[in-house]
Amino acid sequence: MERNHLLDNIFWHSLTGAHARYASGDGGARRYMAGFSPILAFADSTAPDFAALLPHCALGEHFYCENWTGAAPAGWRIEAETTMYRMAWAGAAPATDPALAAVPLQPHHAPQALALANLCKPGPFGIRTIELGDYFGYFDGDRLLAMAGERLRAPGLCEISGVCTHSDVQGRGLARQLIGKLVRRHQARGDTSFLHVMRNNTAAHELYLRMGFVDYLETVVRVVARDGDGA
Repeated sequence: MERNHLLDNIFWHSLTGAHARYASGDGGARRYMAGFSPILAFADSTAPDFAALLPHCALGEHFYCENWTGAAPAGWRIEAETTMYRMAWAGAAPATDPALAAVPLQPHHAPQALALANLCKPGPFGIRTIELGDYFGYFDGDRLLAMAGERLRAPGLCEISGVCTHSDVQGRGLARQLIGKLVRRHQARGDTSFLHVMRNNTAAHELYLRMGFVDYLETVVRVVARDGDGA
């Protein structure tokens, strides 16, 4: 896939573009407001301006951020580090909707979505994350068994995120169906689907490759927390 400057720094372009109303921060630094996905973004992710975020982050808050190395800046501590793949869709759109029975998630489904995310740990997820795009799920009564939806976006790009399947129903292809539904919707409106997967999640990475995604880049991802120094 050809380089795309929006996809290269998609967190920043989402928080200063389509999701600017959900962002707080100054200068070259932004964060999703509390309740949304705990993500930080910088105009230059290789030289992040953490000082600009200090007034916008509470002590003890945890965030995900990407593509920088080195020691923790004043007022912050690094709690985890790994790498993740950013993958972009390169296949054909599904000919038919593979998840016709999936239910659109509504605001009143937020507690169920958060509970499933806390169980499956798909990445940064908050009680209001499902407000960032269209989410779909499979239910057994009131019990949410699987979900996937949209998060980051920029012109011509839309992320598939929050992909979760409860362990009780794994192996039924529910995640694949939900992802296919979203890819089909994105292609119908001219968007390229993309997603993220941690390097150590080999099974998910291989599934996405088989489905038609390709590795666009691999980047460092860190979990950082606001602490008392530098306040």
